[in-house]
Amino acid sequence: MSAQDKLIKAQHLIDMNDIIREGNPTLRAVAKEVEFPLSDDDIILGEKMMQFLKHSQDPVMGEKLGLRAGVGLAAPQIDVSKRIIAVLVPNPEDSEGNPPKEAYSMEEVLYNPKIVSHSVQDAALADGEGCLSVDRVVEGYVVRHARVTVEY
Repeated sequence: MSAQDKLIKAQHLIDMNDIIREGNPTLRAVAKEVEFPLSDDDIILGEKMMQFLKHSQDPVMGEKLGLRAGVGLAAPQIDVSKRIIAVLVPNPEDSEGNPPKEAYSMEEVLYNPKIVSHSVQDAALADGEGCLSVDRVVEGYVVRHARVTVEY
């Protein structure tokens, strides 16, 4: 049974046991493009990846399932070498602690994403960032382009 076959079973919830760790060759391999029209299996996989991110950002579900919070998950991180990513960027509370009108600034599954342009300016998060596939603390900043345009 392939990793994808296991992950898309109706009763399966993606959890930290499904996340492969640094050193696994799938993380460094060039992922395959998905074919259009999308297969049911690829659609289900994208939905389950998004479900993982929502659970990981929910304090109750995250603790119950033992998840680390994430805003993005790529299929290779769950040992599926395909160009599929799920992105879930929450909106912050306002200065008075009130919840935002819209929960997320981005909630999308991207198939065959491709960066088509980027800013000259670079940026890094002040608090640093992590990776679900890296269990250790890595000091420093991750410098990226401040803006990118992605086709998918």
